Amino acid sequence: MRHVLVTGGAGFIGSNFVHYLLGSEPDVQIVTMDALTYAGSLENLKDLPDPSRHVFIHGDIANRELVDCIFAEYEIDTVVHFAAESHVDRSILDPGAFVQTNVIGTFTLLEAARKAWLVDKTVPRDAVRFHHVSTDEVFGTLSKADPPFREETAYQPRSPYAASKAASDHFVRAYYTTYGLPISISNCSNNYGPRQFPEKLIPLMILNATSGKTLPIYGDGMQIRDWLYVDDHCEALWKVATQGRVGETYCIGGDNQPANLEIVRTICQILDELQPDSPFTPHEQLMTFVPDRPGHDRRYDIDISKIKSELGWQPRHDLQQGLLATVRWYLEHPEWVQAITQQSDYDGWMQKNYANRKDQT
Repeated sequence: MRHVLVTGGAGFIGSNFVHYLLGSEPDVQIVTMDALTYAGSLENLKDLPDPSRHVFIHGDIANRELVDCIFAEYEIDTVVHFAAESHVDRSILDPGAFVQTNVIGTFTLLEAARKAWLVDKTVPRDAVRFHHVSTDEVFGTLSKADPPFREETAYQPRSPYAASKAASDHFVRAYYTTYGLPISISNCSNNYGPRQFPEKLIPLMILNATSGKTLPIYGDGMQIRDWLYVDDHCEALWKVATQGRVGETYCIGGDNQPANLEIVRTICQILDELQPDSPFTPHEQLMTFVPDRPGHDRRYDIDISKIKSELGWQPRHDLQQGLLATVRWYLEHPEWVQAITQQSDYDGWMQKNYANRKDQT
């Protein structure tokens, strides 16, 4: 029986990972730890496949005393570390919060794991793993002609968010090199799917379109991203955490690179098909171009050949399938949308981020 600590497990990717693990791995006990900030919600942990194997603890990963107690009480042997501030726009307005959670929080977890596993030896060293979930944004931006990001790509973070994640990656590697802490790291591309806080591009476009609000597109909309369906990501993460080589990094992506404008148009087309009687059909009429955000990376692309060859993983969902499933999920869960937006200052944030972005079409 594995005893897994999932940090940030009430957030988007973390909660999907908890659902995935309880539904697919019967020999796993999960402790979910989350500070329940604006993007984390207990709504995301409802209807778990087997709640008897799940414990939720409300707390901050930077609280060393609490983290030490969790390691000891639950005999944690595996950490899957999602907890992070993750929205670039928010990092531009409040970078300090990103340093506190992404850097100090990760350091606190590493110290607790080192104490439990290497000093107190609560679990055999060959049975533990600290898996750190990172992002492709640490690598910076690509020009049209550049090759995709790989595990060996040099770090060039360009936003406070990316810089804080890069710092946490370096700390994790340092604990492997310096102390021999059994770690692994994954750098993923843009995730999408159920339970994503609606400040991010895809859920924002879905919810704005269904309510007849404008669909704000930064700049010319030709920023290119690789899009990874969250269920595919969860499967990849567990493979890396349990089968990946200790000390190694794995790039995880969806193997596609559309422009943001194409994503929005596809969402509009899906909504036109699913809601033909909507007064807002065709939904593309809601699209509007607004000033780009500062330092907006132009292109991401990620090479997933290493995880394919070593662990036999590749994404199961193509972009059309994933977007259709995502749109349907949001349409079928209005109570989730209402609860999530009401329990956070969602409207205030939207006003703060978009009020001064005038239509430039």
